[in-house]
Amino acid sequence: MTKVEAVVIRERVETVIDAVEEETGHVGVTVVEAIGHGRQRGVTHEYRGRVFESRFLPKALLTFIVDDEIASAVVEAIADSARSGNESGDGLVWTSRVDNVTHNRSGRALEGVETR
Repeated sequence: MTKVEAVVIRERVETVIDAVEEETGHVGVTVVEAIGHGRQRGVTHEYRGRVFESRFLPKALLTFIVDDEIASAVVEAIADSARSGNESGDGLVWTSRVDNVTHNRSGRALEGVETR
């Protein structure tokens, strides 16, 4: 099993999840709200004549646990659908090897649990 994690802008969360499901057939994701910045280092706002800097921008952390065979397709679907067209700030995607996944309801390994 492979854990695929992605940091994306909040506006792209539904688009990314739909793309992964449509292109790979995988359903199941954990979404965590996050804040952060990369190269863009936040944004500057002007409100009522005052300038404000927002160092951290709203993001979402998506986590998918997938079979090794579809991990690269999931990464590709995420990268394609998370792209906003901006110069920076679209996030990252990375993978990690997962040795043991146990289904809470049945106590069995995830590979042995029937999915519907």
